[in-house]
Amino acid sequence: MSGVEVITFGCRLNTYESEVMRAEAEKAGLNNAILVNTCAVTGEAVRQARQAIRRARRDNPHARIIVTGCAAQTEKDVFAGMAEVDAVLGNEEKLKSASYRSLPDFGVSAEEKLRVNDIMSVRATAPQMVKHIDGHVRAFIQVQNGCDHRCTFCIIPYGRGNSRSVPMGAVVDQARKLVDGGYSEIVLTGVDATSYGADLPGTPTLGLLAKTLLKQVPDIRRLRLSSIDGIEADHHLFDLIADEARFMPHLHLSLQHGDDMILKRMKRRHSSADARAFADQVRRLRPDISLGADMIAGFPTETEDMFENAVRLAEDCGIAHLHVFPYSPRPGTPAARMPQLDRALVKDRAARLRAAGARLHARHLDGMVGSEQTILVENNGLAHTENFTLVDAAGLKPRALVPVTITGHNGKHLTMQIKQMAAA
Repeated sequence: MSGVEVITFGCRLNTYESEVMRAEAEKAGLNNAILVNTCAVTGEAVRQARQAIRRARRDNPHARIIVTGCAAQTEKDVFAGMAEVDAVLGNEEKLKSASYRSLPDFGVSAEEKLRVNDIMSVRATAPQMVKHIDGHVRAFIQVQNGCDHRCTFCIIPYGRGNSRSVPMGAVVDQARKLVDGGYSEIVLTGVDATSYGADLPGTPTLGLLAKTLLKQVPDIRRLRLSSIDGIEADHHLFDLIADEARFMPHLHLSLQHGDDMILKRMKRRHSSADARAFADQVRRLRPDISLGADMIAGFPTETEDMFENAVRLAEDCGIAHLHVFPYSPRPGTPAARMPQLDRALVKDRAARLRAAGARLHARHLDGMVGSEQTILVENNGLAHTENFTLVDAAGLKPRALVPVTITGHNGKHLTMQIKQMAAA
């Protein structure tokens, strides 16, 4: 192979950073290299990354393989010990061209492979500019990194460091660059996006940032947020939900559970009542809004009644897009030291929670039949409505914004009839 290939796991923030990594590695003159940007959110994510590394070495025996990302930050010795790996870079180092210029030669020891510094010592997030997001019709912009909270199940703060925000002007500049490059939809992303601005002068909020973007970059056609904590939503965000047509009617919530005792043991900052109140409020402001959520099944000490409370919360909040994670103990986290459930029970509850999510999704699809939508066409024959519901769009041009009438669904995707073609 020639050039730089990037293999990305995990979140939208990793997707954005992979483009920065590619640009910085190419600027440094790196060639014949594979960069693996890992995720640490579950043990399965780490396993998949190691599997991909082994596959990459089999397929490219002479390429240089550099591993980075959250799993490389939290489990650096594991990856440095892999014979297939030539170097391991931390989450801060991966974004600097100097890191790629100073890489060791092939055949070094595991200790010499490591370029991973203390992520907790990082106090600022430097603005990063990218021209495009490879393979995506929506553009992601990093607005925040790290997390000051310490949920008992989560390893990510130890991979990302403490919360730090990108200055508002830099976010505006990046949005202009991406819109000028042809992107009509922008997604603001971060590790704990709703904590945005607490470390900046004047303490701007995520909602104020979004308002400012839409005002200063009027050519943004659609603006979305990545996962948020509803408990941190500010009045600017509620204003956008109520009054701004370019702010898309979809929010993905970091709920994690629906039982108050489990939420306390997770060290979450919201209660089940808070989640219900937030869902009710945003629906009053924007009746067509859809909600997604992350939820964990099989958390330590979870009883059957507690699990049923999680299912009930998803139903009460009308979660249309439910992402279910079977609890995965992460070494070094408090939850890993709590009494664990049998793995078969964890998998069973995850399957049952997914089944509840499938029922909620089918109800959501039923409710959209007959509605008028504008879809953004993806690269895979599908498209997304404003409220982030998938539509079968085979044959339509990627990146096109197309007004349609929803005619039905197949249980997974909506079907549609084109009303009038819009400009791409």
